[in-house]
Amino acid sequence: MTKITKRFGGVTALQGVDLTAYAGEVLAIVGDNGAGKSTLIKVLTGVYQPTEGQIFLDGKPIEFSSHADAIEMGIDAVYQTLALADHLDPAANMFLGNELTKSVFGVQMLDNKKMRTETERVLMERLGVTLKSPDAPTESLSGGQRQAVAIARAVYSEGLRVLVMDEPTAALGPQETARTLNLIKALREQGLAVILISHSLDDVFEVSDRVHVQRRGQCVGVVNTHASSTQEVLGMIIGAEEAA
Repeated sequence: MTKITKRFGGVTALQGVDLTAYAGEVLAIVGDNGAGKSTLIKVLTGVYQPTEGQIFLDGKPIEFSSHADAIEMGIDAVYQTLALADHLDPAANMFLGNELTKSVFGVQMLDNKKMRTETERVLMERLGVTLKSPDAPTESLSGGQRQAVAIARAVYSEGLRVLVMDEPTAALGPQETARTLNLIKALREQGLAVILISHSLDDVFEVSDRVHVQRRGQCVGVVNTHASSTQEVLGMIIGAEEAA
């Protein structure tokens, strides 16, 4: 993303932001509320169109008119709300809107067995997760398991290149947080570009390779995680140098 600017009427939410993500890495985006994080990822995932600026994939300019366009190009997101139907089982959530069917005496019917098998396969092969009760309503799953189902739905597409994860550990306890961070590491090892939006600098420094810092609608710096510290990044978030 180069020189991305987004205006809503007289309000400038983003001003000339550059962002680069690479396959096989976790790029964290951090910043206070109002820093432009959500607007930036909504531009990246086709929810918003930039007022100015350009998005490139493999060096070629691309444009999205919708989130569906972004998914088709291999860019998807798992938001904090997860967008799961709690009363449905994991397989039904996995294929919601893209149900697998089979022909029975010339009539198309849902292929529930195949959807369940595929759900279990993707959860195990891509995320190393096994559900004890695959037929149970999704609302009965733990927070980390629900997160895994939402991730599995996104990575089921073989063309997925970039996965944005918005505050994936926000409502989780310590154990579930650790499991979710392990899922993120697994996705990185599979060659995805993972973009992590998080308020937890501890989580950011555990799994990210680089940290992109937003403040007041602008990128104020990008640091390599191994060569930086939570104190340095926090200072960039709050503008410590400006204040000094």
